Amino acid sequence: MTAQALPDNAVLENAIWASMTGAHAHLTEGTDRARRYLPTIAPFVGINDIDDPRTWTELAQLVGPGQEVAVPRDVDNLPEGWTVVMSGPGVQMIATAAVEPMPFDEAIRLGADDVQDMLALIARTEPGPFLPETYRLGTYLGVRREGKLIAMAGERLHPPGWTEISAVCTDAEFRGQGLATRLVLAVADGIYARGETPFLHAAATNTNAIELYKHLGFVLRADITFTVVRTPSTVPFQPPTVPLSSPTVPKSTLA
Repeated sequence: MTAQALPDNAVLENAIWASMTGAHAHLTEGTDRARRYLPTIAPFVGINDIDDPRTWTELAQLVGPGQEVAVPRDVDNLPEGWTVVMSGPGVQMIATAAVEPMPFDEAIRLGADDVQDMLALIARTEPGPFLPETYRLGTYLGVRREGKLIAMAGERLHPPGWTEISAVCTDAEFRGQGLATRLVLAVADGIYARGETPFLHAAATNTNAIELYKHLGFVLRADITFTVVRTPSTVPFQPPTVPLSSPTVPKSTLA
């Protein structure tokens, strides 16, 4: 599959919100100002307007008092009662025409039956958050050797025209064999086949991964900040203008 012309990337300014209100709406709950992925899917929340105080009120009501959540950007002026738990620099990168997507014959599609092995690999390699139903966000591919899952990569955020490549990881003893490269390009192949473009995020300190992605044809789109905040210890009741939604999600649904 050949890489194509880049779509407008303005939607990536708030990629998580675009994903939550679009392709992943059935995997989220919330209001027209604040949403979150279902608790077994991902620990991320989305906010429509970070400067609207009603956003923070509805987010606190949605997740409850004293809860830690990952917000998609730096937050300078939190409302009273909110605290920043951690904050760190990151990068957002997008694929260019230099990316050469290709299938990977050794890769297998991962799903519900592979969850325990996926979680174990994530625990060993620590590429980022991954929960028991994260696999439902999109296509995940993996490599098994002698039955053991040793490497994987998959799809996470899905704003219009784009799909994020995430959870790229390889067991330590199998690194240096090009598995991460092959899996990233295989996931990208599926993304391009849908007429979409890959993008990804990485911690700014993860220089090895960033250099790999540059080598594959990804370029820096923006410097970003990963932030985790804690909701106030008490959340006053204030009915949101749009009722909270709790969708019924079919077990077989894959984004």
